[in-house]
Amino acid sequence: MPRFFLRCAMRLEPNSRLAATALLCATVVMVAPVSAQVAKKNTTASANVVPAVEVVEATIADLSNALASGQTTSLALVNAYLARIAAYDHAGPALNALILLSPTARKEAAQLDSERRAGHVRGPLHGIPVIIKDNYDTGDMPTSAGSLAMANSRPAHDAFVVKQLRAAGAIVIAKSNLHELAAGITSISSLGGQTRNPYDPARCPGGSSGGTGAAIAASFATVGWGSDTCGSIRIPSAFGSLFGLRPTQGLVSRNGIVPLSHTQDIGGPLARTATDLAIALDVTVGYDPADSVTQILQGKAPPRFVAALQKNALLGARIGVFRPYFADTDAEIADTIRAALSAMRAQGATLIDIAPAEFDTLIANTTVLSMETKFDLAEYLQKVPNAPVHSLREILDRGEFDRALEVRFRTVDTFSTRESVARTRVLMRQAQLRARMERIMDSLSLDALAYPTMRQKPALVGENQVGQTCALSAQSGLPAISIPAGFTSDGLPVGIELLGRALTDTRLVSLAYSFEQSGPRRHAPSTTPALVHGRAPINAPIAVRTATSGAVTSAQFVYDAPKNALRWSVAITGDVNSVAAVVLRRTNTEAIQIAPANSKRVIARLLGPGMRSAHGEFPLSAAEREALQNGKLSLAVYGRSGAPTERNIPALR
Repeated sequence: MPRFFLRCAMRLEPNSRLAATALLCATVVMVAPVSAQVAKKNTTASANVVPAVEVVEATIADLSNALASGQTTSLALVNAYLARIAAYDHAGPALNALILLSPTARKEAAQLDSERRAGHVRGPLHGIPVIIKDNYDTGDMPTSAGSLAMANSRPAHDAFVVKQLRAAGAIVIAKSNLHELAAGITSISSLGGQTRNPYDPARCPGGSSGGTGAAIAASFATVGWGSDTCGSIRIPSAFGSLFGLRPTQGLVSRNGIVPLSHTQDIGGPLARTATDLAIALDVTVGYDPADSVTQILQGKAPPRFVAALQKNALLGARIGVFRPYFADTDAEIADTIRAALSAMRAQGATLIDIAPAEFDTLIANTTVLSMETKFDLAEYLQKVPNAPVHSLREILDRGEFDRALEVRFRTVDTFSTRESVARTRVLMRQAQLRARMERIMDSLSLDALAYPTMRQKPALVGENQVGQTCALSAQSGLPAISIPAGFTSDGLPVGIELLGRALTDTRLVSLAYSFEQSGPRRHAPSTTPALVHGRAPINAPIAVRTATSGAVTSAQFVYDAPKNALRWSVAITGDVNSVAAVVLRRTNTEAIQIAPANSKRVIARLLGPGMRSAHGEFPLSAAEREALQNGKLSLAVYGRSGAPTERNIPALR
């Protein structure tokens, strides 16, 4: 952070906001609180920055056990997560996952620690930090939905889900960035900027709950909440190697979530394990008198997800492989999904191909999203005290939106009325879609349909994302869960989705849990490693020296994991004309061979003919990172004749 930014940030109030860039000190005062809040507190809380337990990839059970045993405190956990946020959200890979830090998180943690010492533990989330998408109302913090126009919008009360979380003892440590007003799937907004994928910061994290997905993948908290109008929970889950459920419409209250489409909106958690997802769901599903759609649970016991988890749930399960969503699928994603399905079969599931010929016609014209946004948003803003804006038209007139949203917003603003013949027809088509899919599952006694959560890899920042399969669940109202299925050869996560009948949510989570038992398919992103003494680790420089006839080549390499950058410098002493090139090569160890095993390939040219020295940096692919970690990279010096002189680069220490 440049020094003038830091001086400005140190004057910030605790509930100031984040933004991607700032040109003036006054702007920074409004938008850059994360580093400031952490820096302001570190001098008095440094002893608690790193707890006795490591929070990277830690589960709710891990942290609850550590709290119960006295190994750590909730205050220490809050400080540990804040340290990770300071190291990686705007520094290092600069994920830009969060819009706002809670100004009261430490105070809440201290209070919950006191309750625990007094023998009162509210449940498994007692004292556990969580993250919520910034379209969930919070009475103690603004709720912006990523909109600059709503930066200072302060709802009077917590959303129903937030109330449930606080009552369970969860600590809302931060609010996450999202695609503006949740109206897209690349997670860019005028207030929060562009969120990046921790597995490859050059790519998008999915959306619209991309901030939550990136934050949980990077271990900024244990579990997080998003909302799903088409695929906004499941897409970030797939791109973050997470578990994410879009529940049956009616299981979760929409009360207090900034609406995009009341017909299709629903909230839900994203988690690194199926068990954490189940715990999070147990806390937040249930009847809410303020939301009529939850009447399906009125007078009934809510579903219990943790109790439904079974390791052998796949034994005897019948899974329909939904072929329409395998078309136009990236080859590596398709291979990963096929491998996941084979693993399900190995656990006792029966797989049945499903290819309804009329599916494209059936799902066409089944979304009401654009028909409802304008009117739902206006109704929501009417209930916000002293709302800074009152309509989408006002946001458009002010020009306070990211340019990527202009076409979408102006199109939505053309609808003159919500109650229309066209909308009624779409709702009828949604009912037909739901009935048809349930008939298919009933006729074959299927537990679920399976298909890729996304058919294409995460888009590069600035490009459009394609390959979504989200419409089937969102537009039928049926539940669907995205499950980590593995990774592509370039280290990008792949998700497999299971869709079930209405109110079979617990069965879906149990199937996901059972699949999880078949072997690890998630690993943490390399760009956000565990902190060392509260800071991002720095690898020691690696020096390599090689001599050829007439010249000595000296090279130094430093790998910056948070930025996924290999920095290098090379110099030749002696006869530079005796060297044709200096290159970096790696040994081929890939399972799918495109070259003979243990052959080598050039991954970077460092010096060319006549060059005496150079330096630079470049990102590493997943295969290249693995090679560096295992001593499979080498420096090769090519002379004017004969084979190269080659030296292995020692493995990372």
